[in-house]
Amino acid sequence: MSAPLIDPFLRAITYLRVSVTDRCDFRCVYCMSENMTFLPKKELLTLEELDRMCTTFVHMGVEKLRITGGEPLVRRDIMTFFRAMTRHLDSGALKELTLTTNGSQLERFAGDLYDAGVRRVNISLDTLDQDKFATITRWGRLAQVLRGVDAAQRAGLRVKINAVALKGVNEDELPRLTEWCADRDMDLTWIEVMPMGDIGNESRLDQYWSLKDVRARYADHYTVTDLAERTGGPARYVRLEETGQKIGFITPLSHNFCESCNRVRLTCTGELYMCLGQEDMADLRPALRNHPDTEEPLQQAIRAAIAHKPKGHDFDYSRQRPDGQMTRHMSHTGG
Repeated sequence: MSAPLIDPFLRAITYLRVSVTDRCDFRCVYCMSENMTFLPKKELLTLEELDRMCTTFVHMGVEKLRITGGEPLVRRDIMTFFRAMTRHLDSGALKELTLTTNGSQLERFAGDLYDAGVRRVNISLDTLDQDKFATITRWGRLAQVLRGVDAAQRAGLRVKINAVALKGVNEDELPRLTEWCADRDMDLTWIEVMPMGDIGNESRLDQYWSLKDVRARYADHYTVTDLAERTGGPARYVRLEETGQKIGFITPLSHNFCESCNRVRLTCTGELYMCLGQEDMADLRPALRNHPDTEEPLQQAIRAAIAHKPKGHDFDYSRQRPDGQMTRHMSHTGG
């Protein structure tokens, strides 16, 4: 059972994204509907069960844990879980513990996260315009997020900004966002909007701004150098020579990145999704809950799931409809 996790296409699975809650204090227009129905809290894995689940994955060769949601920092007592994961960093089995957040709670938790061993955070922020921010997030407050960015940097956390490219919304902010990140020594990654979940009156096609166009926009204003660097995620990077900063592009639609996929996603209810863009999943809860004193059944269930990891996803907007659309919301799988 100590053999590494290898999928059918000989990709080593070393990266686990863990959603600890489907709840969020924002309602971003590309992520969820305004009036979401969230899971009953009793259906969520307990923090102790999340610890057991993640520990098993670490014992099977996972070296990077990214904690997501919803918004992970709105889960009650979540720092108990982060502190529990510190032991795997201390042992050297886990190389990185990190999270993706909307930044709303970082003013409260940045110092505690650093103390638990977190060294990098990804903050989702699509605009620096207060009115646009309120429209995109529906419930969000930009000033609160900007204070969270300040708190993260004061605590010593390396910050990367994730911006979803939204046509007609933040196209004109590309220079401003880029310069703001450069001034604060933060990397910036652009993400194409993905066809996931029912978002009510919002249109995926209306939202979609191809990152091919984003890169071309950069080339109009900067000297852009492609970088071979990969960080274990789906982003491809360029360097802007004038500022020296790194810009990432996550392109699930305009450029499929599946050939190097090394990750799987665990939901807050114990469902393991082998691909963000496919519906196939494995429910790991029975193996976890029915065998509290041994890891072996859970390890067997994990290996059986990895054996069904697909070659790739098939998101596609090219036929003027959101092909490959997933019925679940992004908040369910944690991005």
